[in-house]
Amino acid sequence: MNLKSFKKLPVMGILRGIKKDAVSGLVETMTGSGLRTVEIAMNTKAAPELIKAMRKKAGSQLTVGAGTVLTLESLKKALDAGASFIVLPVLADEVVAACRKRKIPVFPGAFTPQEIYRAWQAGATMVKVFPAKFFGPAYFKEIKGPFNDIELLACGGITPETVREFLSSGASAVAFGASIFKKEWLKARDYTRIGECIKNLLKASA
Repeated sequence: MNLKSFKKLPVMGILRGIKKDAVSGLVETMTGSGLRTVEIAMNTKAAPELIKAMRKKAGSQLTVGAGTVLTLESLKKALDAGASFIVLPVLADEVVAACRKRKIPVFPGAFTPQEIYRAWQAGATMVKVFPAKFFGPAYFKEIKGPFNDIELLACGGITPETVREFLSSGASAVAFGASIFKKEWLKARDYTRIGECIKNLLKASA
């Protein structure tokens, strides 16, 4: 992951539960809509194969990472598949340390001020505040008071209506998943609707 490029377009997609036959359509939809960064959750069936397939299909058009990485075994599978960044729902110290050693951008999850501070001290590239929707953008503004140097990734509740407020309240980046990659849309292969929502979110984030 090129962090400078990510910070220019600080929006990350999260894919979970997809199947291999959806990879081609999703890549075309995401790249055509302007999205440049996406993670595939490792608790998705055959996640390493999906990461490989998405990287092959997307080439340099998408930066593909792995999410829900909680163990060193899962980390190895993700990196062997070609994941270029790692996301966690919590702080798993050994995973973050291994990423730091390999100079792999890593986004551990946290929520409380204590958890956010610990994740940053452990070596987070950004701390993923999850689930962000429950306290909303105002929480980020409060957190950035004492922790102005800590970079935060807002995850949970990110929509075209909320994205700008999260970013203006202190989030360095945002991540969206089921709010746009809806199960029913994925099942119906409704890539047109997914693409329109991604475009709207990116436009709102600018």
